[in-house]
Amino acid sequence: MHELSLAGGILRLIEQTRERDPFERVTHVTLEVGALSGVEVESLRFALQAIAPDTCLAGAEIEIQEPPAQAWCLPCGQSVPILQRLDLCPQCGSAQLQPTSGTELRLVDLQVI
Repeated sequence: MHELSLAGGILRLIEQTRERDPFERVTHVTLEVGALSGVEVESLRFALQAIAPDTCLAGAEIEIQEPPAQAWCLPCGQSVPILQRLDLCPQCGSAQLQPTSGTELRLVDLQVI
């Protein structure tokens, strides 16, 4: 379950932010987890909730956005939506797709008091 490791990394990032700009606690955190990131969203949410007690994340609302994936089709030169890495181009049927979005795992917003 690599989501627990990811949750620990997110907490470390928030704690580093807290060292630079002191705050008491986090009330809301927004994450962006792309469709091709390889992250199980509900497992990440569970892991964040599991490590939150006794940290600045205790009681925080956790919002996870899941932006869809896009890829660039090399043969037809189109940006196309994809659901997984092995999808074919919906325009020309080619397998020569280069993902351009959907691989991200990003801390988007942090609301604190």
